[in-house]
Amino acid sequence: MKAYLILEDGTVFPGVSIGSEREVISEIVFNTSMTGYLEVLTDPSYAGQAVVMTYPLIGNYGICRDDMESKRAWPDGYIVRELSRIPSNFRSGDTIQHFLKEQDIPGISGIDTRALTKILREKGTMNGMITTKLPDDLTEATERIRAYSVRGVVLKTTTKEPYVLVPENPGNTVSKGTRTGENGAQPAPPASVFDPTSGLGLRVALMDYGAKSNIGESLAARGCEVTVWPADTPAETVLAKRPDGIMLSNGPGDPAENTEIIKEVKKFYDSDVPIFAICLGHQLMALATGAKTYKLKYGHRGGNHPVKDLATGRVYITSQNHGYAVDTESLDPDVAAPAFVNVNDGTNEGLSYKGKNIFTVQYHPEACPGPQDSGYLFDRFIRMMKEGR
Repeated sequence: MKAYLILEDGTVFPGVSIGSEREVISEIVFNTSMTGYLEVLTDPSYAGQAVVMTYPLIGNYGICRDDMESKRAWPDGYIVRELSRIPSNFRSGDTIQHFLKEQDIPGISGIDTRALTKILREKGTMNGMITTKLPDDLTEATERIRAYSVRGVVLKTTTKEPYVLVPENPGNTVSKGTRTGENGAQPAPPASVFDPTSGLGLRVALMDYGAKSNIGESLAARGCEVTVWPADTPAETVLAKRPDGIMLSNGPGDPAENTEIIKEVKKFYDSDVPIFAICLGHQLMALATGAKTYKLKYGHRGGNHPVKDLATGRVYITSQNHGYAVDTESLDPDVAAPAFVNVNDGTNEGLSYKGKNIFTVQYHPEACPGPQDSGYLFDRFIRMMKEGR
């Protein structure tokens, strides 16, 4: 069946319908990862967006549900150059085309994703429509497309009830996190009780603003007991449980929209409990302490973004998925200082908070399928919690 991608500037890309055949209007963004399409599809940070995969062949290793970053897929739409019809992978349990239909995600294949990406890079992220019927009145359609905005997606993606991730063998070693109250966990490297980076006995409160499951599992794999809280949980409720540390997760949308959540984050800041924040959590903490955020022209989405640690000069290759950044010019120098910077464009990639056991990063240290360069940040968080006891 024919399908069309219509951008808000009137550009039309004809192609073939994949997945659901319903019409959708969404923000169009691109991801440069060569692998990890299932992780992209199940990342809650893509709620309210349709994703263009720049790598030309998608679906060749099928669908392995153990690799999902949440219980369902979140993008509004999916756009690829070529969809592999016959996956080849001993772990594959499904095809991507069936997965898209099952998840009710409209998609389009057979278009020039390189040309589309160039448009988005040159003109900036824009809205678009995926449809199987070309509108009779393109002007009216583009007006509807331009009117779309991403709203309320944090509360859409967060868990509805708290649940706990506990180490599998808390008295000895940890081979994986075991989830209670939600779906199953993934295998993870062992963590010995004698390991100085082991979190055995530590309790972490993970605020779910649209969290990837691998954040909680990375902590559980190191021995921590992780309680995952809904995004709108009052700070007093969380702090009453006396956690050893607080993790602020990634998530979708404009960080400045979340005014009530920002008020609660400020209470976490004032509590003196050690805090580690990732992506949206990083932005929310900055906003809670008086800084500002701004929208990037086309965002950072992919698995090969170089980030420099300003303290050591070392560069890490990181996984990223964000459309907003912290404005370092708006930082109060008595509150926080830049700790990491994007080597490509100089945007902020992390902050260190003065006089507080708080550090935040814009990128994803829990990255799957990778890279794993910055996984050491979880160990740093564990050491911080131990010192804070």
